[in-house]
Amino acid sequence: MNGDSSPAPEGGPTRPVPIGGDLKFPEAPRWHDGALWLSDQLGGHVLRVAGGTTEVVVAVEQPSGLGFLSDGTLRVAVIEPPRVIDVTSGTISSDSADLATFGRRLNDLVVDALDRTYVDVYQNYRGEPDSALVLLDPRHGPRVVADGLAFPNGVAVTPDGATLIVSETYGERLSAFDVATDGSLDNRRVWAPLPGMHPDGLCLDADGAAWIANYLDGEFLRVTEGGTVQQRIAFPGRWALSCCLGGNDGRSLFCCTAETSHRDYRNGVARGFVDECRVDVESVGCP
Repeated sequence: MNGDSSPAPEGGPTRPVPIGGDLKFPEAPRWHDGALWLSDQLGGHVLRVAGGTTEVVVAVEQPSGLGFLSDGTLRVAVIEPPRVIDVTSGTISSDSADLATFGRRLNDLVVDALDRTYVDVYQNYRGEPDSALVLLDPRHGPRVVADGLAFPNGVAVTPDGATLIVSETYGERLSAFDVATDGSLDNRRVWAPLPGMHPDGLCLDADGAAWIANYLDGEFLRVTEGGTVQQRIAFPGRWALSCCLGGNDGRSLFCCTAETSHRDYRNGVARGFVDECRVDVESVGCP
């Protein structure tokens, strides 16, 4: 849970978001239906935070990416064993998608306006270019639509549905793809080279820029296509995990961070935080 003893962030005024209970490793924040939703990956819960109240939506080991189908169903990527589950009124659907044939672990996901889900699948933590994006389409079975990715992480689709952007954490870049009418991805290109950085979660704003979590440096960066960093919000001593834009006007940047180390993380030990920073450009609502 956020505490007053935490170091003050650099780069702009923020305020802690009160999260009821102990928060370990907050991931995949989403603003949906007037509330902040997030996974506590090490805590084993998906949470909904609204009006100073924290609700446990569902308990599941290793939740990660979140999205919402057009009927309001919550979709969750479970890291290991790798599967995507649907949750309605706190109940997990019996027809969840088992993705073990595609890789060992899942990471983030995004649901587009046509209820198609793009989810990161990876093999290991070494960062080799052996990971993929898998498409779950309500009309067809799951299939790989991009491979050769260096630890895919945050993923978003532009408001017009034409472009998908994904963080490659160990590729030190954001990559983009054109989205075909059948959901396939092509014309892979570097959207933003980020040498020396390790982009994790991301979200898009209404001016076409991306906010990214640069995880090892504990900072959130507003990046434009081409790689120009326009704004920086740093949390010294923490990992920067993921972020989203939301609030009543879409101009609150919710920043998820944790105090941990690689050794502690592997042992399930971390202290998580969520902070809110007011920014100038509003959300586009996806993710």
